[in-house]
Amino acid sequence: MKNISDSNSVEIGEAQGFDAAATKKLVRKLDWHLIPFLSLIYLLCFLDRTNIGNARLDNLEKDLGLHGLEYNNCLAILFPFYIAAEIPSNMMIKRFRPSIWLTFIMVFWSLAMILQGFVKNYSGLMATRVFLGVFEGGLFPGVNFYITSWYCRHECGFRMALFFSAATLAGAFGGILARGIAEMNGAGGKPAWAWIFILEGLLSILVSFTAYWVINDYPSTATFLKPEERAEVERRLAADHGKLSNMFEYRYVWQAIKDWKIYIHMLICMAGFCPIYSFSLFLPTIIKQMGYTNNAAQLMSVPPYVVACFFTIIASWFADRVKQRAIFMLGFQAIAILGFAMLAGTAKPSIQYGGTVLAALGIYPQIPLGLAWNSNNIGGSLKRGTGIAMQVMGGNCGGIIASYVYLTQDSPRFIKGHSLLIAVIGMAFFLTLFMAIYLKFENARRDKVASEVSHEERTEEQERDEMELADYAPWFRYMI
Repeated sequence: MKNISDSNSVEIGEAQGFDAAATKKLVRKLDWHLIPFLSLIYLLCFLDRTNIGNARLDNLEKDLGLHGLEYNNCLAILFPFYIAAEIPSNMMIKRFRPSIWLTFIMVFWSLAMILQGFVKNYSGLMATRVFLGVFEGGLFPGVNFYITSWYCRHECGFRMALFFSAATLAGAFGGILARGIAEMNGAGGKPAWAWIFILEGLLSILVSFTAYWVINDYPSTATFLKPEERAEVERRLAADHGKLSNMFEYRYVWQAIKDWKIYIHMLICMAGFCPIYSFSLFLPTIIKQMGYTNNAAQLMSVPPYVVACFFTIIASWFADRVKQRAIFMLGFQAIAILGFAMLAGTAKPSIQYGGTVLAALGIYPQIPLGLAWNSNNIGGSLKRGTGIAMQVMGGNCGGIIASYVYLTQDSPRFIKGHSLLIAVIGMAFFLTLFMAIYLKFENARRDKVASEVSHEERTEEQERDEMELADYAPWFRYMI
């Protein structure tokens, strides 16, 4: 059997004038033109989704007359609509251009955020959260799919981490910003929590007006690349993905829906996002219950996110270098379990706060590592786009659970909530271990089959058929 990467090199041509140094320079050029703006819009997206946790400390519940589980309901209502938007949104990115679709959803979630600052009661807050979920739902899976359209498989994890690290920065930035906006309480007849929504929504909409011109669609149309650079980016992608089919046909959507491996990744992602959303929505409340004032709690929520941001980027950089995902995920899952155990196991504020740092350090790196792992192991662009959206759908089911993890009646220790998150992360640990073992054996099985038929030449018809098999093509090897 011919080596697929060799056949691709013959078909699409060898790199013309691109040695290791030139390739590295080209990838850095992609990084500078793509990643900073993607990170900025995700920072704003995550900030808009989770700033309700900061607004809660500025009398949101009292002013809107929320009682019982009504605050938790307002958190949870976002996620079903967020989840429902994800697969259709990734199909729209494939059907239209990323610059058009991402700009469209950003404008409308920003409007929903601004309107959230004008609500007067529980039903108004619920309604704006619904629209926030509908329009924000397409960004995270869309950008992760978009990254795979520019970078080789072993390069995606670090870029996804740079992009996702904006979520940790949003947590840190949100606490600082909320502390400053608290001084506007009463300005224009509006409370501080309303100004948090309005000002952060205005910031998002200002950035959205530039998105159409800043977002480059695909390598073939990128104006910042020279013709030979565009050709080289496309050559690298074709060689890396084995020229699997990139056609827009609904059968590739069904291939993803029927792939059991993606459902395992959905569960792992759910078990990653559940503690992340719990953390981002309730961290100011948890820290306040340690004995800090409202303003101090806002500021004390910053350091855990800074630590998480650092380790999210560094871990994915190392994972790309060694072309491994699972071992890093297992390590961070263990650290997260330790962090939440410290929160549940003692009433000492210093140890509890140390637990929040370890918990943040453990939970945030799992998401870009897991997304890169799943996307690296899906062949064909439409199946990959669908599979990424499915994975993020699973992850955001964790957001629904997260909305009810920390209940007021369990304060100040929230032992039940911390214990639930330990169990959820423990499930992810064993699922990650299972997938790593399965993929190792599956690669070995394919190697054995390949060695047995290596003397046979594939016909052109066989090669065309294999293009449609996605990651089930016999030459495809999974990343572990």
